[in-house]
Amino acid sequence: MSPMRRRDATAKRFTEVCYAQCWEDADVLIGALDIQPGQTCLSVASAGDNTLALLTKSPGRVIAVDHNPLQLHCLDLRMAAYREFDHASLLELMGSRPSTRRVDLYERCRRQLTPDARDFWDSHKPAIAAGIGTAGKFERYLALFRTRVLPWLLSEEAVSALAQSGSPASRERFYGRHVDTWRFRSAFRLFFSRLLMGRLGRHPAAFRFVEGSVASHLLMRLRHALTVLDPSDNPYLQWILQGRHPGALPCALRAEHFDAIRNNLDRVETRCVTVQECLKQLSDREIDGFNLSDIFEYLSEAETADLFDDIVRTGRRGGRVAYWNLLVPRSSPERLNGQLQPLEKAAAALHARDKTFFYSAFRLEGI
Repeated sequence: MSPMRRRDATAKRFTEVCYAQCWEDADVLIGALDIQPGQTCLSVASAGDNTLALLTKSPGRVIAVDHNPLQLHCLDLRMAAYREFDHASLLELMGSRPSTRRVDLYERCRRQLTPDARDFWDSHKPAIAAGIGTAGKFERYLALFRTRVLPWLLSEEAVSALAQSGSPASRERFYGRHVDTWRFRSAFRLFFSRLLMGRLGRHPAAFRFVEGSVASHLLMRLRHALTVLDPSDNPYLQWILQGRHPGALPCALRAEHFDAIRNNLDRVETRCVTVQECLKQLSDREIDGFNLSDIFEYLSEAETADLFDDIVRTGRRGGRVAYWNLLVPRSSPERLNGQLQPLEKAAAALHARDKTFFYSAFRLEGI
């Protein structure tokens, strides 16, 4: 099949954006990969936030990979916005801050998009008007919880209080009084069940290798986010509860990182292939840092082992591999112990402060 026909066939397989935001904590990722100026990174693109966050460390090259072309359109629009706008306007377009002029902002930057990205976003003006951070299947699922389920469980004042700071003891008391109730637990387990999440929130393939209760795991992690972590400093939790970023921002959207990201945009290159296909295309010892998101959630143990073989081949000595486990425990195979070293202490410390609280583990391995 010719490259053009392959791209056409790939595009037809995808009809919607899966994720309009990255739901892995970029601060954890940056701390894990320890990127040095001039190094080369490979990053699962998703919506583009964490790929752009890598630019704050001045890498020489960032290869953004996603087999869903619509995810790359999300990255493309973000890059156009960084080029065209100031920081405040970027936050408006994202949906982090209120705005009535998002479509007008889009019209200002659309000429900088690739033709395919421009065609896609031209046909999705309502999503732009709502904020491009709302445009994904997963974000629409969270919006259903926020607008249809949460008001039935908690008052508006209680929801607002959940996102506020306070001592760990006061947060624990608040959680016990308002969240740790039979009514909340029952509704939460129903809405975040494997069945509903597979139909409304994530692709059913994400649950192919999952064992045990999805909702019970998420409820346990929610308690951690609301009591152990500081909710006022958690942009991911704030978006879930309020549909915007009223107090905290993820790494790529903070004012102090805006110029660094804009100045390094030319270091990003995109590839519309799977990570497996991308690695096959790379030379030996080409990559210093791997941001693999939660890719192994979708792979069997055999597929995981094959992917790690290519990571070892393409990774430079001293490089690092970062990824998350949500519900499927995955790590490099034992036969690669001489070539990959699990950095368990560093990974555990990073996971303890991970603001994307729902993951069961964060993995970090050195090459």
